[in-house]
Amino acid sequence: MDKIKTWVEESPYSKYLGIALDEIDDSSARLRLPYQDANSNPGKALHGGCAASLGAIAGQAIARAALGEEAGPFHTAQMQVSYLAAAIGDDVMAEAKLLRRGRELCFVGTDVKTTEGKPIARVMTTIRGRFAREEARSYVSQGDHGESDPGVMGPHIGKVPFIGNRGITVEHMTGGTSRLAMPQLNDNGDASGGVHEGAVLALLDTTGAMASWAESGPGNFKASTASMQIQILGPAPKGDLVAYGRCIQNDNEIYWSDVEVASAADGQVNARGTVLYRIVK
Repeated sequence: MDKIKTWVEESPYSKYLGIALDEIDDSSARLRLPYQDANSNPGKALHGGCAASLGAIAGQAIARAALGEEAGPFHTAQMQVSYLAAAIGDDVMAEAKLLRRGRELCFVGTDVKTTEGKPIARVMTTIRGRFAREEARSYVSQGDHGESDPGVMGPHIGKVPFIGNRGITVEHMTGGTSRLAMPQLNDNGDASGGVHEGAVLALLDTTGAMASWAESGPGNFKASTASMQIQILGPAPKGDLVAYGRCIQNDNEIYWSDVEVASAADGQVNARGTVLYRIVK
């Protein structure tokens, strides 16, 4: 359990966020994240990428305990995040339970809430242990149209503390499509030397949101991610990442955007998913 606690708390990404592992056994875990401005959107609202990160980290912690370290390397093969409410200037915690353990898969449910008990997010994860198997080569993203127009909002996105601290920049954000880049900064890192899943989730979430804004156009509106469905195709990637977003449908205030996160060097896809975003005009 000491190795798991070290992985949770000393990986550069989770250490930067301030995540602490309070309890862990082979069927449950409790994580804690004190409030800090660096993890927030404007108005001191916890960034959705932080809540998703807590779910992914909690799921992996339980899988490492249930399957054993020899089952690694691990990755979150699938996850569903439902955002229930905003945490405004609050400390939050994640309580995770093992729902089922298979030979190489663990199914984990995690509730993210404030320390006062207000529900913030529900995260369902399927964690895979690769048992030292050689990584499969993932498919290569087809990329996008190659245009580079960050639009009106794009140049300002990096000013949001959590996004700016990831080094995320908007390269394109018009016509219902978005392209965002994220360098392999130390503060985005996993203990393995790659990019932490939490940082990948933050990039995917933000790219989907920007595709939605690129579809709706800018305005003084209220907006937030309602849910995400994500598949991570392998262990922590190494190197800079680029994410491609495309709004595939909008219905009044609801927007669905598909996203691929790929290596900037060779285009191999590390993660893919759909972001359900809400913009209230």
